[in-house]
Amino acid sequence: MRVDLFDFELPDELIAQRPAEPRDSARLLVVGETNQNRRFFNLPDLLTPGDVVVLNDTRVIPGRLAGVRQAARGTAKVEVTLLKEIADDRSHHHWSALARPAKRLREGDILRFDDVISAEVLGRDQGGEVRLAMSLGRDDLMAALETHGQMPIPPYLGRQADARDKNDYQTVFAQHPGAVAAPTASLHVTDDLMAQLEARDISLVRVTLHVGAGTFRPVVAADTESHEMEAEWGEISSATASFINQRKAKGARIVALGTTSLRLLESAAREDGTIEPFAAGTDLFITPGYRFKAVDALITNFHLPKSTLFMLVCAFSGRERMLGAYRQATDSGYRFYSYGDACLLTRDVIGIGRRT
Repeated sequence: MRVDLFDFELPDELIAQRPAEPRDSARLLVVGETNQNRRFFNLPDLLTPGDVVVLNDTRVIPGRLAGVRQAARGTAKVEVTLLKEIADDRSHHHWSALARPAKRLREGDILRFDDVISAEVLGRDQGGEVRLAMSLGRDDLMAALETHGQMPIPPYLGRQADARDKNDYQTVFAQHPGAVAAPTASLHVTDDLMAQLEARDISLVRVTLHVGAGTFRPVVAADTESHEMEAEWGEISSATASFINQRKAKGARIVALGTTSLRLLESAAREDGTIEPFAAGTDLFITPGYRFKAVDALITNFHLPKSTLFMLVCAFSGRERMLGAYRQATDSGYRFYSYGDACLLTRDVIGIGRRT
Protein backbone atom coordinates (compact mmCIF):
# COMPACT_ATOMS: atom_id res chain seq x y z
CA MET A 1 0.00 0.00 0.00
CA ARG A 2 1.31 3.45 -0.93
CA VAL A 3 2.63 5.43 2.04
CA ASP A 4 1.38 8.71 0.59
CA LEU A 5 -2.20 7.49 1.14
CA PHE A 6 -1.59 8.24 4.82
CA ASP A 7 -0.44 11.84 4.36
CA PHE A 8 -2.36 14.86 5.63
CA GLU A 9 -1.73 18.50 6.45
CA LEU A 10 -0.56 19.12 10.01
CA PRO A 11 0.28 22.69 11.04
CA ASP A 12 3.44 22.84 13.14
CA GLU A 13 1.66 24.80 15.86
CA LEU A 14 -0.60 21.79 16.59
CA ILE A 15 2.33 19.60 17.69
CA ALA A 16 2.17 19.84 21.49
CA GLN A 17 5.30 21.01 23.28
CA ARG A 18 3.98 20.29 26.78
CA PRO A 19 1.16 18.10 28.09
CA ALA A 20 -2.21 19.33 29.30
CA GLU A 21 -2.50 20.28 32.96
CA PRO A 22 -3.88 18.39 34.74
CA ARG A 23 -3.13 15.26 32.73
CA ASP A 24 -6.72 14.13 32.30
CA SER A 25 -7.91 17.54 31.03
CA ALA A 26 -6.59 16.69 27.54
CA ARG A 27 -9.22 16.73 24.82
CA LEU A 28 -10.71 13.43 23.64
CA LEU A 29 -12.33 13.01 20.24
CA VAL A 30 -14.81 10.13 20.30
CA VAL A 31 -14.82 8.85 16.72
CA GLY A 32 -18.06 7.30 15.49
CA GLU A 33 -20.93 8.02 13.14
CA THR A 34 -20.97 11.51 14.70
CA ASN A 35 -17.70 12.54 16.31
CA GLN A 36 -17.92 13.95 19.83
CA ASN A 37 -15.60 16.45 21.49
CA ARG A 38 -15.00 15.37 25.07
CA ARG A 39 -12.24 15.44 27.70
CA PHE A 40 -10.10 12.54 28.86
CA PHE A 41 -11.64 12.75 32.33
CA ASN A 42 -14.97 11.79 30.68
CA LEU A 43 -13.56 8.33 29.90
CA PRO A 44 -15.38 6.48 32.72
CA ASP A 45 -18.72 7.61 31.26
CA LEU A 46 -17.68 6.74 27.69
CA LEU A 47 -16.75 3.13 28.48
CA THR A 48 -19.11 0.36 29.50
CA PRO A 49 -19.18 -1.44 32.87
CA GLY A 50 -17.48 -4.77 32.34
CA ASP A 51 -14.92 -3.40 29.86
CA VAL A 52 -11.30 -4.43 30.34
CA VAL A 53 -8.79 -1.60 29.83
CA VAL A 54 -5.28 -2.83 29.04
CA LEU A 55 -2.42 -0.58 30.22
CA ASN A 56 1.22 -0.73 29.18
CA ASP A 57 3.26 -0.41 32.38
CA THR A 58 6.67 0.01 30.77
CA ARG A 59 8.87 2.68 32.34
CA VAL A 60 10.87 5.13 30.23
CA ILE A 61 14.57 5.05 31.01
CA PRO A 62 16.09 8.54 31.39
CA GLY A 63 18.89 7.22 29.25
CA ARG A 64 20.08 10.29 27.37
CA LEU A 65 23.57 11.18 28.55
CA ALA A 66 25.88 14.02 27.58
CA GLY A 67 29.59 13.48 28.10
CA VAL A 68 33.09 13.46 26.70
CA ARG A 69 34.90 10.94 24.53
CA GLN A 70 38.42 10.25 25.75
CA ALA A 71 40.89 8.77 23.27
CA ALA A 72 44.52 9.09 22.21
CA ARG A 73 43.42 11.24 19.27
CA GLY A 74 41.84 13.77 21.64
CA THR A 75 38.63 14.54 23.46
CA ALA A 76 35.26 15.47 22.02
CA LYS A 77 31.76 16.09 23.27
CA VAL A 78 29.29 13.28 22.69
CA GLU A 79 25.68 12.47 23.51
CA VAL A 80 24.25 8.96 23.68
CA THR A 81 20.77 7.57 24.17
CA LEU A 82 20.66 4.09 25.62
CA LEU A 83 18.26 1.87 23.68
CA LYS A 84 18.33 -1.68 25.04
CA GLU A 85 20.54 -4.11 26.87
CA ILE A 86 22.23 -6.66 24.65
CA ALA A 87 24.46 -8.73 26.92
CA ASP A 88 25.82 -9.11 30.42
CA ASP A 89 29.18 -10.23 31.74
CA ARG A 90 30.67 -10.19 35.18
CA SER A 91 31.91 -6.62 35.15
CA HIS A 92 29.94 -4.68 32.56
CA HIS A 93 26.44 -4.18 31.27
CA HIS A 94 26.24 -4.06 27.49
CA TRP A 95 23.83 -1.76 25.69
CA SER A 96 23.04 -0.63 22.19
CA ALA A 97 22.77 3.15 21.92
CA LEU A 98 22.32 6.02 19.54
CA ALA A 99 25.24 8.45 19.55
CA ARG A 100 25.72 12.00 18.31
CA PRO A 101 27.98 12.38 16.49
CA ALA A 102 28.54 8.66 15.94
CA LYS A 103 31.42 9.26 13.52
CA ARG A 104 33.57 10.44 16.43
CA LEU A 105 33.45 7.06 18.13
CA ARG A 106 35.74 4.08 17.59
CA GLU A 107 36.15 0.75 19.27
CA GLY A 108 38.01 1.16 22.57
CA ASP A 109 37.02 4.80 23.14
CA ILE A 110 36.07 5.69 26.72
CA LEU A 111 33.01 7.84 27.28
CA ARG A 112 32.69 9.68 30.58
CA PHE A 113 29.34 11.21 31.43
CA ASP A 114 29.97 12.17 35.06
CA ASP A 115 31.75 10.84 38.13
CA VAL A 116 29.38 7.87 38.28
CA ILE A 117 28.63 6.68 34.74
CA SER A 118 31.14 5.82 32.04
CA ALA A 119 31.29 3.40 29.11
CA GLU A 120 33.64 1.75 26.63
CA VAL A 121 32.76 1.65 22.93
CA LEU A 122 32.66 -1.96 21.78
CA GLY A 123 31.84 -1.27 18.15
CA ARG A 124 29.33 0.16 15.70
CA ASP A 125 26.45 -1.61 13.98
CA GLN A 126 25.14 -1.25 10.45
CA GLY A 127 22.04 0.60 11.62
CA GLY A 128 24.17 3.42 13.02
CA GLU A 129 23.90 2.26 16.62
CA VAL A 130 26.92 1.80 18.86
CA ARG A 131 27.52 -0.98 21.37
CA LEU A 132 28.64 0.14 24.80
CA ALA A 133 30.00 -1.64 27.88
CA MET A 134 28.62 0.38 30.75
CA SER A 135 30.61 0.79 33.94
CA LEU A 136 27.62 -0.12 36.10
CA GLY A 137 25.40 -3.19 36.35
CA ARG A 138 21.71 -2.83 35.54
CA ASP A 139 20.35 -1.95 38.99
CA ASP A 140 23.10 0.57 39.75
CA LEU A 141 22.81 2.03 36.26
CA MET A 142 19.05 2.49 36.55
CA ALA A 143 19.50 4.27 39.87
CA ALA A 144 22.26 6.51 38.49
CA LEU A 145 20.21 7.42 35.41
CA GLU A 146 17.37 8.68 37.58
CA THR A 147 19.79 11.33 38.88
CA HIS A 148 22.16 11.88 35.98
CA GLY A 149 20.20 10.99 32.84
CA GLN A 150 17.75 12.97 30.77
CA MET A 151 14.44 11.73 29.38
CA PRO A 152 14.62 10.82 25.67
CA ILE A 153 11.81 13.16 24.64
CA PRO A 154 10.87 13.03 20.94
CA PRO A 155 13.42 14.76 18.70
CA TYR A 156 10.73 16.77 16.88
CA LEU A 157 10.37 18.94 20.01
CA GLY A 158 13.72 20.48 19.15
CA ARG A 159 14.82 21.03 22.74
CA GLN A 160 16.67 19.31 25.53
CA ALA A 161 14.63 17.51 28.16
CA ASP A 162 14.29 19.34 31.46
CA ALA A 163 13.30 18.44 35.01
CA ARG A 164 9.62 18.76 34.15
CA ASP A 165 9.88 16.08 31.45
CA LYS A 166 11.00 13.49 34.01
CA ASN A 167 7.49 13.59 35.39
CA ASP A 168 5.53 14.58 32.29
CA TYR A 169 7.02 11.87 30.06
CA GLN A 170 6.27 9.00 32.46
CA THR A 171 2.92 7.37 33.15
CA VAL A 172 1.65 7.36 36.72
CA PHE A 173 1.64 3.54 36.68
CA ALA A 174 5.06 3.00 35.03
CA GLN A 175 6.79 0.02 36.61
CA HIS A 176 9.24 -1.94 34.44
CA PRO A 177 12.21 0.08 33.07
CA GLY A 178 13.05 -0.54 29.44
CA ALA A 179 11.29 1.94 27.14
CA VAL A 180 12.92 4.57 24.96
CA ALA A 181 9.58 6.32 24.49
CA ALA A 182 6.45 6.62 26.61
CA PRO A 183 3.16 4.89 25.79
CA THR A 184 1.76 8.34 25.23
CA ALA A 185 -2.01 7.77 25.40
CA SER A 186 -1.41 6.65 28.99
CA LEU A 187 0.21 9.98 29.89
CA HIS A 188 -3.35 11.35 30.30
CA VAL A 189 -4.20 8.87 33.06
CA THR A 190 -4.30 9.96 36.70
CA ASP A 191 -4.65 7.93 39.87
CA ASP A 192 -8.09 9.46 40.39
CA LEU A 193 -9.19 8.49 36.87
CA MET A 194 -8.12 4.88 37.44
CA ALA A 195 -10.13 4.82 40.67
CA GLN A 196 -13.18 6.16 38.83
CA LEU A 197 -12.87 3.50 36.13
CA GLU A 198 -12.67 0.70 38.67
CA ALA A 199 -15.62 2.16 40.58
CA ARG A 200 -17.67 1.72 37.39
CA ASP A 201 -16.70 -1.98 37.19
CA ILE A 202 -14.18 -1.30 34.43
CA SER A 203 -11.19 -3.57 34.96
CA LEU A 204 -7.61 -2.34 34.57
CA VAL A 205 -4.97 -4.91 33.63
CA ARG A 206 -1.30 -4.39 32.89
CA VAL A 207 0.97 -5.69 30.17
CA THR A 208 4.50 -4.58 29.27
CA LEU A 209 5.84 -3.50 25.89
CA HIS A 210 9.17 -1.68 25.94
CA VAL A 211 8.70 0.98 23.30
CA GLY A 212 11.79 1.25 21.09
CA ALA A 213 13.50 3.98 19.09
CA GLY A 214 11.66 2.89 15.95
CA THR A 215 8.65 4.85 17.15
CA PHE A 216 10.52 8.06 16.22
CA ARG A 217 11.81 6.88 12.86
CA PRO A 218 9.86 8.03 9.81
CA VAL A 219 8.67 5.68 7.09
CA VAL A 220 11.02 6.45 4.20
CA ALA A 221 9.79 3.70 1.87
CA ALA A 222 7.24 4.56 -0.81
CA ASP A 223 5.23 1.42 -0.08
CA THR A 224 4.33 -0.17 3.26
CA GLU A 225 5.58 -3.54 2.00
CA SER A 226 9.13 -2.15 2.03
CA HIS A 227 9.05 -0.87 5.61
CA GLU A 228 10.46 -3.02 8.40
CA MET A 229 9.35 -2.57 11.98
CA GLU A 230 11.92 -2.89 14.74
CA ALA A 231 11.21 -5.64 17.25
CA GLU A 232 10.19 -4.55 20.75
CA TRP A 233 10.11 -6.77 23.83
CA GLY A 234 6.69 -7.48 25.28
CA GLU A 235 5.24 -9.59 28.05
CA ILE A 236 1.76 -10.72 29.08
CA SER A 237 1.65 -12.88 32.19
CA SER A 238 -0.35 -16.09 32.42
CA ALA A 239 -2.58 -14.52 35.06
CA THR A 240 -3.31 -11.48 32.88
CA ALA A 241 -4.00 -13.59 29.79
CA SER A 242 -6.33 -15.82 31.80
CA PHE A 243 -8.23 -12.83 33.23
CA ILE A 244 -8.69 -11.24 29.81
CA ASN A 245 -9.92 -14.51 28.33
CA GLN A 246 -12.38 -15.06 31.17
CA ARG A 247 -13.85 -11.58 30.70
CA LYS A 248 -13.97 -11.96 26.90
CA ALA A 249 -15.85 -15.23 27.31
CA LYS A 250 -18.50 -13.29 29.25
CA GLY A 251 -18.83 -10.72 26.47
CA ALA A 252 -16.55 -7.98 27.82
CA ARG A 253 -14.91 -5.56 25.43
CA ILE A 254 -11.12 -5.33 25.38
CA VAL A 255 -10.01 -1.69 25.31
CA ALA A 256 -6.38 -1.06 24.45
CA LEU A 257 -5.02 2.08 26.09
CA GLY A 258 -2.52 2.98 23.40
CA THR A 259 -1.19 1.43 20.22
CA THR A 260 1.55 -0.34 22.17
CA SER A 261 -0.99 -2.28 24.22
CA LEU A 262 -2.92 -3.08 21.04
CA ARG A 263 0.14 -4.36 19.16
CA LEU A 264 1.12 -6.58 22.07
CA LEU A 265 -2.39 -7.99 22.49
CA GLU A 266 -2.67 -8.72 18.78
CA SER A 267 0.78 -10.34 18.82
CA ALA A 268 -0.35 -12.67 21.60
CA ALA A 269 -3.81 -13.42 20.20
CA ARG A 270 -4.90 -16.75 18.78
CA GLU A 271 -7.13 -16.81 15.72
CA ASP A 272 -10.22 -17.06 17.96
CA GLY A 273 -9.23 -13.85 19.78
CA THR A 274 -8.12 -15.43 23.04
CA ILE A 275 -4.82 -14.29 24.49
CA GLU A 276 -1.83 -16.53 25.12
CA PRO A 277 0.87 -15.71 27.69
CA PHE A 278 3.63 -13.87 25.85
CA ALA A 279 7.28 -13.07 26.50
CA ALA A 280 9.11 -12.27 23.29
CA GLY A 281 9.87 -9.60 20.76
CA THR A 282 7.21 -8.36 18.37
CA ASP A 283 7.61 -6.51 15.09
CA LEU A 284 3.92 -6.57 14.17
CA PHE A 285 3.20 -3.90 11.53
CA ILE A 286 -0.52 -3.21 11.24
CA THR A 287 -1.84 -1.64 8.05
CA PRO A 288 -5.32 -1.59 6.45
CA GLY A 289 -6.46 -5.09 5.65
CA TYR A 290 -5.24 -6.52 8.95
CA ARG A 291 -7.91 -8.61 10.72
CA PHE A 292 -8.02 -7.68 14.38
CA LYS A 293 -8.43 -10.67 16.66
CA ALA A 294 -8.41 -9.34 20.23
CA VAL A 295 -9.05 -5.62 20.61
CA ASP A 296 -12.51 -4.04 20.44
CA ALA A 297 -11.72 -0.39 21.25
CA LEU A 298 -8.61 1.78 21.16
CA ILE A 299 -7.63 4.96 22.99
CA THR A 300 -4.71 6.67 21.31
CA ASN A 301 -3.13 10.07 20.71
CA PHE A 302 -3.15 11.89 17.37
CA HIS A 303 -0.24 10.73 15.24
CA LEU A 304 2.00 12.22 12.59
CA PRO A 305 1.35 12.00 8.83
CA LYS A 306 2.63 8.85 7.08
CA SER A 307 3.61 7.28 10.41
CA THR A 308 3.16 3.59 11.22
CA LEU A 309 0.86 4.65 14.06
CA PHE A 310 -1.50 6.55 11.75
CA MET A 311 -1.52 3.50 9.48
CA LEU A 312 -2.54 1.39 12.49
CA VAL A 313 -5.53 3.60 13.38
CA CYS A 314 -6.58 3.60 9.73
CA ALA A 315 -6.50 -0.20 9.83
CA PHE A 316 -8.61 -0.16 12.99
CA SER A 317 -11.25 2.35 11.95
CA GLY A 318 -10.93 2.88 8.21
CA ARG A 319 -8.65 5.26 6.32
CA GLU A 320 -11.35 7.65 5.10
CA ARG A 321 -12.97 7.82 8.51
CA MET A 322 -9.68 8.59 10.22
CA LEU A 323 -8.64 11.16 7.63
CA GLY A 324 -11.99 12.86 8.26
CA ALA A 325 -11.53 12.67 12.03
CA TYR A 326 -8.05 14.13 11.73
CA ARG A 327 -9.36 16.97 9.55
CA GLN A 328 -11.92 17.74 12.24
CA ALA A 329 -9.19 17.57 14.89
CA THR A 330 -6.90 19.99 13.07
CA ASP A 331 -9.80 22.37 12.33
CA SER A 332 -10.75 22.27 16.03
CA GLY A 333 -7.21 22.85 17.30
CA TYR A 334 -6.57 19.44 18.80
CA ARG A 335 -2.93 18.95 19.80
CA PHE A 336 -0.90 16.17 18.21
CA TYR A 337 1.65 13.53 19.08
CA SER A 338 3.33 12.56 22.35
CA TYR A 339 2.13 15.43 24.53
CA GLY A 340 -1.04 15.96 22.52
CA ASP A 341 -4.71 15.06 22.80
CA ALA A 342 -6.38 11.69 22.31
CA CYS A 343 -9.19 9.91 20.48
CA LEU A 344 -11.41 6.94 21.29
CA LEU A 345 -12.10 4.44 18.51
CA THR A 346 -14.69 1.69 18.86
CA ARG A 347 -15.04 -0.89 16.11
CA ASP A 348 -18.52 -1.98 17.20
CA VAL A 349 -19.81 1.52 16.40
CA ILE A 350 -17.85 1.97 13.20
CA GLY A 351 -18.44 -1.48 11.77
CA ILE A 352 -14.97 -1.65 10.24
CA GLY A 353 -12.29 -4.21 10.99
CA ARG A 354 -14.52 -6.37 13.16
CA ARG A 355 -13.48 -9.88 14.08
CA THR A 356 -15.01 -12.50 11.82
